[in-house]
Amino acid sequence: MFLAEDGRPLALTWHYTREEMMADGAVHLLGVALGIAGAVALAAIATLTHLGWMERASILIYAGALVAMLGASAAYNMWPVSPRKWILRRLDHAFIYLMIAGTYTPLIALVGNGLVAWSLLALIWTVAAVGIAIKLLMPGRWDRLSIVLYLMLGWSGVLAYESTIAGLSPAAFWMLAVGGLLYSFGVVFHVWRSLPFQNAIWHAFVLAAACCHYGTIVTSVLAAGN
Repeated sequence: MFLAEDGRPLALTWHYTREEMMADGAVHLLGVALGIAGAVALAAIATLTHLGWMERASILIYAGALVAMLGASAAYNMWPVSPRKWILRRLDHAFIYLMIAGTYTPLIALVGNGLVAWSLLALIWTVAAVGIAIKLLMPGRWDRLSIVLYLMLGWSGVLAYESTIAGLSPAAFWMLAVGGLLYSFGVVFHVWRSLPFQNAIWHAFVLAAACCHYGTIVTSVLAAGN
């Protein structure tokens, strides 16, 4: 049992078996390794291609957000139950917003078209900043509402399709769509707490979705840099 800043008691239950923890740990170790390798590779690609400073900066923002999300998730889920785990939980949930905004940033910079696209990006970062603040300053509140907000923010590009993602190549577009579907369908396992290995399955969906979106970014960087 932990206490929030206002003294309100907050319970953090963690009833996973040793086998479930090992499976989840394996998924997270793979994710962190792939995330770091992917971020380094993407930074190298961005440096070697003919891109402007804004495009390169957007790619670095995405790479940093990717590593931050995967690293925070691994730290939180693998850390023993303690007051520090509650702190790591804040970062884990906050960095999901960072990842969503970070993914949209290079997409808009590379294939976005006009004021509508940049306005959408500004709105996404504004909502993400508010979400991050809530997760850091008011942990444990509105968790289920946050899941809905994550999904709405992630699919917000559909609202401005012509200005944001219509310029993607077919391969990049389908990887983006499949990644979004994997994130969305994976939420079923995130809330299905009674299912054995539920946490590992949920994080496997997250990793698969992140790989798809990484493919979208890499494909778009290569296309823009040629």
